[in-house]
Amino acid sequence: MLRMSRLTDYGLVLLTHLASTPIEQVHNARELAESAHLPLPMVSKILKVLTREGFLVSQRGAKGGYSLARRPEDVTVVAVIDALEGPIALTECGAGSCERESNCVVRAPWQRINRVVRQSLEDVRLADLITSPFAFQSSQEPRNAQ
Repeated sequence: MLRMSRLTDYGLVLLTHLASTPIEQVHNARELAESAHLPLPMVSKILKVLTREGFLVSQRGAKGGYSLARRPEDVTVVAVIDALEGPIALTECGAGSCERESNCVVRAPWQRINRVVRQSLEDVRLADLITSPFAFQSSQEPRNAQ
């Protein structure tokens, strides 16, 4: 099974929460952890990476916290994955680290598949994630039964 790491999954959850509020609104790590029902140490780690990679702005002080550095329409899912996991590669040859790459008969098809998957993820924006019916909801908001 192909799957993202928990770090990336949680990073997208946190970014989706931030994107669903006014862009200038500041959220601290504890509030984000509680709202998303995630462990505070993991949330703090993700927030630091996302800040270092330019997705978030960090503000210090009593009213400090994190806010989006860019509009949700300008953040692609693939950029978040690249920042938290590294480049997307479904096989070793997609990552350029396979010792059999020069003799592989399925190298070109796998590279094509990697490009198609990457392009599909480039087409999904953070804004798209918050417009879905399953977008992040605060723990204070009841979920509607579907």
